Amino acid sequence: MHRLIAIFVLLATLAACTNPNDLDNAPTPLGDFKLAHNVVVAPNITKGPASRDASDAEWIAAMTKAVDERFSRYDGDKLYHIGVSIEGYVLAVPGVPIVGSPKSALILNVTVWDDAAGKKLNEKPEQVTVIESLSGETWLGSGLTQSKQEQMTNLSRNAAKLIQNWLMREKYQNDWFGGTDADKANARKTVKPAAAAAAQPAGKPAPGPVRAKS
Repeated sequence: MHRLIAIFVLLATLAACTNPNDLDNAPTPLGDFKLAHNVVVAPNITKGPASRDASDAEWIAAMTKAVDERFSRYDGDKLYHIGVSIEGYVLAVPGVPIVGSPKSALILNVTVWDDAAGKKLNEKPEQVTVIESLSGETWLGSGLTQSKQEQMTNLSRNAAKLIQNWLMREKYQNDWFGGTDADKANARKTVKPAAAAAAQPAGKPAPGPVRAKS
């Protein structure tokens, strides 16, 4: 409890550089990853100082949506489960004076499971700490410009992006999700249909079955 509050106090003086606004782009390769279960829980969530209230159910809904929209884009050959435990949060309230406006923050623990192997990829949960993205609306503090729901969406999307960044590091450093070899295999699967379509002359239908003359 005291450690979480200390982290929140520190985060109130920082600015985040996470940019989650890349969902319209092709997802960064993640080996053979395909999302199976997306499990979010909040068994012992702590509300930090100077924060708006949010229920466990609201946080679970926001984080579940953010994980799903980021990771359901992957279509690899193996199933993996992502488990998220929300540990604490701050949803900034308007500060007085403006220079003292707090930042919204979220802390969670993440575990990834290999479905086929039936085991965790990380025995110790990965702790992810995120604060609100800087924008024209939040540089004065989101408590002044955003609703509670907007703050929660912002934090949840940032958290999902940081989870993706962590999975990418593990893929390269520890060969999670088949490592870069799985990236190459997926790239070949994508290139073959595209190459076949490009080889077909424009305006000409693909050849059909040859019928024997009667």
